[in-house]
Amino acid sequence: MAEWIAASRISCRTRCKVTDRMQKSLTLEGRLRRLEEIVGQLEAEGLELEQALSLFEEGVTHIREAETALAAAELRVEELLGEGEDLRTVPLREVEG
Repeated sequence: MAEWIAASRISCRTRCKVTDRMQKSLTLEGRLRRLEEIVGQLEAEGLELEQALSLFEEGVTHIREAETALAAAELRVEELLGEGEDLRTVPLREVEG
């Protein structure tokens, strides 16, 4: 049993690294579509516990990344509205730096 747990952790780390790179490149809309897919899979019967946990973890990551994207968009809108007649956007890096 301990060998199986150790092997699953290693494969999860490898799988998570690849998944992390893929998730960083998704748009907000892509994240929302993927979340709908995840919910559908979680609602289906016959899903094993490990698969369900993996999907749940992926879903939480998509939610957090979507919240970050929405916060950045909100900041850009606030910058646009706050400038009055001189409408311009300020990249987020300039605001944070």
